[in-house]
Amino acid sequence: MSKNTIIVLIFVLWTLTMAGCVQQEGDNITAQTEKCEYSDVSAAEAFNLIENEDIFILDVRTQSEYDNGHLENSYLIPVSELEYRLDEVPSDTAILVYCRSGRRSVTASNILLDAGYCDVYNMEAGFNEWRSEGYPYVE
Repeated sequence: MSKNTIIVLIFVLWTLTMAGCVQQEGDNITAQTEKCEYSDVSAAEAFNLIENEDIFILDVRTQSEYDNGHLENSYLIPVSELEYRLDEVPSDTAILVYCRSGRRSVTASNILLDAGYCDVYNMEAGFNEWRSEGYPYVE
């Protein structure tokens, strides 16, 4: 290898390291390939998370749905507004996302992942399951 090739290679590795695209583990340099994914949870698992963890509860339904019943201490950001209101979602705690049936919360969970959030839980069957299982909520 020529001296110029080595210099270019070192510069590229240094640039990638500074950009956070590679990490050094001992003598090996490896590319970071870890991609965050959300975890689907049932209403029972969500209840357990709320009872035992420090978790931000994000309701992504509409205002009228929220007014008709919601999880205690939940924070409302309709999914249609989430991309523009990410500054209201803490980045240092786990997030439980829910909607009525679990569809909008999947969209919201993906928005959070795309924005760099990693500790995200999606309540699969949403508020419908929560209420039908008899878990407490605010009316």
